[in-house]
Amino acid sequence: MHVTIAILTLMASFRWGNWKNWREHHASMFFIATGGLLYEYIVKENTLWKFHPDFLYGHEMVVIVYALITMPVSIFLFLSHFPERWFQRLKYILLWSGIYISVEWILYVFGRISYQNGWTFWYSFLFDIAMFSVIALHQYKPFRAYILSLFIIIFLISYFDVPFKFINDTR
Repeated sequence: MHVTIAILTLMASFRWGNWKNWREHHASMFFIATGGLLYEYIVKENTLWKFHPDFLYGHEMVVIVYALITMPVSIFLFLSHFPERWFQRLKYILLWSGIYISVEWILYVFGRISYQNGWTFWYSFLFDIAMFSVIALHQYKPFRAYILSLFIIIFLISYFDVPFKFINDTR
């Protein structure tokens, strides 16, 4: 199922993506890929959500597929048609959050994602809204997006009590 989502995302990008101007979105695509990989590194065994692998590959490969293919390509699609007017932007962010949460619901129903440590399906929807808002901000004001992301990460780590070590304790 994860492979299918990646393939469908790629196909949608070839159909609806603005490939002529893909370089305009490259930094935001890299930003989301880095964020996905950083999440996995920070939480390690204490995930808030966890992908369950398809029959072809393990958990680590699922993470790599999402972080390096599905997420950046879907962000490219999102930014390819990002509206100019503020009210339209809000509706667009909600639309994309709805798309993401719909896909996540399918993954949940088929047992391809689960939630741990107090995370729920509805937190995912709120996270999607925040994520697309930060990505939109990153496209125009990257430094502000980095600062806002840092505050969101600190909030999530403390709210969900995710163990986080700055130094490897070898005692």
